[in-house]
Amino acid sequence: MSTTSKVQVINLYRSLIRESKKIPAYNFRNYAVRKIRDTFKENKGLTDPNRISQQIAEAQKNLEVIKRQALIGQMYSTDKLVIETIRTNKR
Repeated sequence: MSTTSKVQVINLYRSLIRESKKIPAYNFRNYAVRKIRDTFKENKGLTDPNRISQQIAEAQKNLEVIKRQALIGQMYSTDKLVIETIRTNKR
C-alpha cells in the first residue's frame, strides 16, 4: 500500500471513530466504534489494490451513514441509560 493510501486509510479511520463518538445512543455508539475497530483490524493485512479501494469506498459510505445517524440521534434524543449515568458520576 502506498504512503498516500496509508494516510488516507488512517484519516478515514479517525473520522469514522470521531463521528461514531457523536452518536448519542450508548449501545449504537459502542457498537459502531467496536465494529469500526474490528473491521480495520480484519483488513489490516490487505495487499490487493483493488480490494483496498473497495474497502475504502465502503468505509466512506459508512462514514456518511454514521454522520446521518449521529445527526438524527441528536434530533430525537432520549434519556441516558443507567450505565451512562454511573460512568459520568465516577469521573
